[in-house]
Amino acid sequence: MWPYYPELLETPVPRYTSYPTAADFDLLPACHYRTELERTQSDVSLYLHIPFCEQICYYCGCNTGKANKRQRLESYLRALHREIETVAALLPRGTRVGRVAFGGGSPNAIAPVEFLRLVDALTIHFEMDDPIFSIELDPRTMTKDWAQVLGAVGVERASLGVQTFATHCQQTIGRVQPEDQIVQTVDWLREAGVTSLNFDLMYGLPGQSLADLEDSMHRTRVLGADRVALFGYAHVPHVVPRQRMIDASDLPGRDARFEMAATGFGYFLTHGYLPVGFDHFARAGGDPLAAAVTSGGLKRNFQGFTDDPSDVLIGLGASAISSFPGLIAQNEKNSGRYRMQAGEGHLTANRGIHRTADDRYRGAIIERLLCEGRSRVGARMLSEVAPRLAPFVDRGLASIDREWLRIEPDGLPYARTIASLFDAYRTVSPRQFSSAV
Repeated sequence: MWPYYPELLETPVPRYTSYPTAADFDLLPACHYRTELERTQSDVSLYLHIPFCEQICYYCGCNTGKANKRQRLESYLRALHREIETVAALLPRGTRVGRVAFGGGSPNAIAPVEFLRLVDALTIHFEMDDPIFSIELDPRTMTKDWAQVLGAVGVERASLGVQTFATHCQQTIGRVQPEDQIVQTVDWLREAGVTSLNFDLMYGLPGQSLADLEDSMHRTRVLGADRVALFGYAHVPHVVPRQRMIDASDLPGRDARFEMAATGFGYFLTHGYLPVGFDHFARAGGDPLAAAVTSGGLKRNFQGFTDDPSDVLIGLGASAISSFPGLIAQNEKNSGRYRMQAGEGHLTANRGIHRTADDRYRGAIIERLLCEGRSRVGARMLSEVAPRLAPFVDRGLASIDREWLRIEPDGLPYARTIASLFDAYRTVSPRQFSSAV
């Protein structure tokens, strides 16, 4: 359904969950982060990172480790509780929290009672404004007790790491989870009151066929997923050493990957879902993310596409990233060093970047292109990117009307590549990113 121009997809590009991207972070004194916390004037959202999984998947690029050492996990949680106290004390009085997201890793790698203690700590130290709670979950380690705790807290949104229902693909990526496990998890979550349920799916997996993908999408729809994220697997073993467990010779080629992406888009588009960008989908007529698409309220942050209206996201935990209009700051990545610093009451943010006026301008263009498929660019910026934009315009993938740039329907799979033309850092960065499709 999409025209295929492989030469326009050859250059790997970021996913642009921020601009500048994490690849452009440099050393950052913690006092800069402290200053932004102290002068925050708007409501905020929180993200808590739980860098543990009971089982580590071969494909995963997340900052996570095995939860088999109880002492290390308990030490981490103590440090996280201390960081909650430290950060909350720096925010101006009256700063309210409207969203709380738990991610990882797998938050359900900790015990349900430990999750409750974290929620209690947030309630004690922050001014909670009836927040929307969301959480990432691993079906392999989900229990009824966990579901009941989520119901007691009032978690409304949950995301399941499904990836694929094909058993042979599950084995090659180290994530074996029978369909019965996923079905049981869905049933528990619905009974607990979760109203928005996301399935993460992947294409481009080792040994995966188009039929495998179609079967996984069908099962996802039948199980009633409200949202779907359909990611292309990024094989970068030089960045993610655990991916060396995957046989690269068994990966689908770029032509097959493009066909999978196109098939996935067409499937969900014709089965009651609204496209969110080109690789996310939300059930039309009910899900808040679909409503944000139609109302123009769609945004992008470190959790991906979101309907979160806040301009301030505070990350808590090892490697968690905080975002302010003028600064992006990332906590210490190493779990041991994080535990030591946060446990002593210190802010651990040590990398990041100040966002200049030009950064904010370019970032707004990139976000609008990815969220709405169009953006007002301005004559100066259009002149700068015109030579690199020409191949997309000439092929009908994008169009220009005065100072407005629009990504045409045929250009959706090229959206990240088109957006990257406005990225001033890509001309100097040697970093390797994932394939655009």
